[in-house]
Amino acid sequence: MLACEGLDVRVAGRCLVRSLTASFGPGRLVAVLGRNGVGKTLTLHTLAGQRAADAGVVTLDGRPLGAWPRRALARRLSLLPQSTEDPFPTTVIETALIGRHPHLGFWQWEGPAELALARRALADVDLAGFESRELDTLSGGERRRLAVATLLTQDPGICLLDEPTNHLDPAHQLAVLGQFRRRVDAGGTVIASLHDATLAARFADAALLLFGDGRWEYGDFTRVVTPTALGALYGSPVAELAWQGRRVFVGA
Repeated sequence: MLACEGLDVRVAGRCLVRSLTASFGPGRLVAVLGRNGVGKTLTLHTLAGQRAADAGVVTLDGRPLGAWPRRALARRLSLLPQSTEDPFPTTVIETALIGRHPHLGFWQWEGPAELALARRALADVDLAGFESRELDTLSGGERRRLAVATLLTQDPGICLLDEPTNHLDPAHQLAVLGQFRRRVDAGGTVIASLHDATLAARFADAALLLFGDGRWEYGDFTRVVTPTALGALYGSPVAELAWQGRRVFVGA
């Protein structure tokens, strides 16, 4: 169980999120929604332990994140950032295998089991056959799917995803979010910032709305995400349509 109590997220003298108290249990996919600059990325980084909370505490299984050894924490929890940098030339399979590092002992090399996990993760994001490709030969969307495959190879119980559908075409957006939906259905926890409320409605169980002025709302998706709430969230009227049993949100 990942949880926070009284969490503040501040930047440049502004309090973007004030006193956030929430728990993110297994079997839940949480969509984080809000305009640009409201603190979605900073909140995810704080929940991942990548930056200190400005106030309050983040815990994993009741234990503050700072009390967890970093390798042990990395086996349980992983963050997919908005973008990744590749300072060294490497191949697709070598990059995917980085996800296994928290699970290996010092001086231990990846073996057949690790290689099989990495190959399976690449196939899950439609990169089977790309193993020997150099990173600088990949498109933006292919590189994004490789970042997802690296996280899947890490196989954490809790996945924090910062705009996981960046650079992806519609088919791969659905495929990638479908992968995380299956992890949630198997008992995992996923918290993902998204810009498409319709896409979020298709996959999420709950939503965390961030308004950028300290206010937030968290709860079941069907209760929290309404046209009125989205209009206030994005500063623009939103209408809801029904299509093939799904909720569709459009600018009004």
